[in-house]
Amino acid sequence: MRAVVFDRYGPPDVLRIAELPDPEPGPGEVLIEAYAAGVQPFDIAVRTGAMPWVKAHFPQQIGQEYAGVVVRGDGFEPGTPVLGSTMLKAVAGLLTVPASDVVVKPDHLDFPVAAGLVAASQTASGALLEIGVSAGDVLLVHAAAGSVGTIATQLARRAGATVIGTARPENHDYLRELGAVPVAYGNDLVAAVRATGLAPTVALDAAGGEAIAQSVELGIPGDRVGTIVDDKAAAEHGARVVRAGRSPQRLAEVIAVPGLRMPIRMFPWERIADAHRVVESRRGPGKVVVTIGR
Repeated sequence: MRAVVFDRYGPPDVLRIAELPDPEPGPGEVLIEAYAAGVQPFDIAVRTGAMPWVKAHFPQQIGQEYAGVVVRGDGFEPGTPVLGSTMLKAVAGLLTVPASDVVVKPDHLDFPVAAGLVAASQTASGALLEIGVSAGDVLLVHAAAGSVGTIATQLARRAGATVIGTARPENHDYLRELGAVPVAYGNDLVAAVRATGLAPTVALDAAGGEAIAQSVELGIPGDRVGTIVDDKAAAEHGARVVRAGRSPQRLAEVIAVPGLRMPIRMFPWERIADAHRVVESRRGPGKVVVTIGR
């Protein structure tokens, strides 16, 4: 099979497509032919060696979220369209995963969108549960135009919360379409939030930097400020570090929500380096996905 690998830590150009032996499913596993794979900041950190606790074994595969069809395996008919999480092997023609981790793809989602929803759905839904977002809350989402922010904004609105979303000005119309009140990043964020006339009661940080400090300055209690990116600032300000684990059940629930939006920026996997560059830039709404040649 063909798969994206890297032979050393480094910039996006270290990524290449290689020929590897076909994987074989073991007991309780499923062999999947992947059609699309999401690209996320975790992949960037692994590729650059910024996560030393994740050990690379060169040539190292990459990718955490996939969508494709079942080839064979425990409990699934061949050809069943599926999606789910894996660890460092999603950007490949074939992969094996535990059958218990596989979620059947709804007909209304195409494969690139399905792949793009995997991590964001599980992270956003789990984070909102941990910080207790409910009807009547005013949720401040830092980096609301990103993939996690996109899902968190929509789920919070459906739960009856008001959402204030931070983003670059070019993404403000997009946030309005999601039902959020947009404000710009930067030193003036606190004043901009206050100018909306809304008083945030809870915050989700997917941006880092000054986001937690700004949330606390706005009067949000530390135990209602959750971050998925900034452990250090959380410790300084008494905020929560949200570690919403992978949950096929939560993933299935989120992707079943009618009308859920996720803008996708697609690259063929031959341009995996470009896909990584876009994720590193932290610009643009939604999710970066690579489509996998068959």
